[in-house]
Amino acid sequence: MTMIRLAIYSNMGAHIMKTTIELSDDLAQKAKQLAARRGVTLRAVIEDGIRLAVREEKARSRFQLRDAAVAGKGLQPEFKDRPWSDIREAAYEGRGS
Repeated sequence: MTMIRLAIYSNMGAHIMKTTIELSDDLAQKAKQLAARRGVTLRAVIEDGIRLAVREEKARSRFQLRDAAVAGKGLQPEFKDRPWSDIREAAYEGRGS
């Protein structure tokens, strides 16, 4: 395991919290190689990864039902005050049971 010490800055004045994370040797090596290819620091690669994870989580939590409305003017007049069972029966009339 590779140990990496991160300085995490909080927005509470001058307080600095430091924490240590452990990465598998393989992942740490890949991250270091990626940083070298990009010409950035290992810190930048780790920050980008965390930003990506946060962005994906946020995107997953924002479900929006697509608009499945159809063109038309609502119920036909003969069904205006009828119960749903009558509307359903008319819709399936002649289509089996």
